[in-house]
Amino acid sequence: MNINLHTDYAFRVLLYLAVHTSDRVTIAEISAFFSISHEHLRKTVHSLSKASYIRTYLGRSGGMELLQDPSAINLKEIFLTFETEKVIDCNKNGCILSTYCTLNHVFDRAYLQFLQVLSEYTLADLINDSKMRENLSLPIRII
Repeated sequence: MNINLHTDYAFRVLLYLAVHTSDRVTIAEISAFFSISHEHLRKTVHSLSKASYIRTYLGRSGGMELLQDPSAINLKEIFLTFETEKVIDCNKNGCILSTYCTLNHVFDRAYLQFLQVLSEYTLADLINDSKMRENLSLPIRII
């Protein structure tokens, strides 16, 4: 299963913010750290702000910060904010087998298991790993 780039970037932004809690973080900083397009991140940050995961500040001393403690941010909820709720939608794709095919049910069941595993973890669980925290704390890499 693949997640879309918007979801991937959302997880990266939230992980970065969870480790860098002492200061406001800018899109430029995250963009440089992950080597991601500033414009793509801007859209992701806007979505995260609308979903109340982060607070953004405008102006010279602007930036962003987490609105919640990392232990209160569930991975399943982040995922569902940015992804559709079906792996495959036979009706949308117009498949002539959709009335008889059980593949859709298999994918639905697998998707529910995937969501169940995500629901067992929070953002804090990810950053509590010493290697993850260490790597997210590295100086910004300018390429």
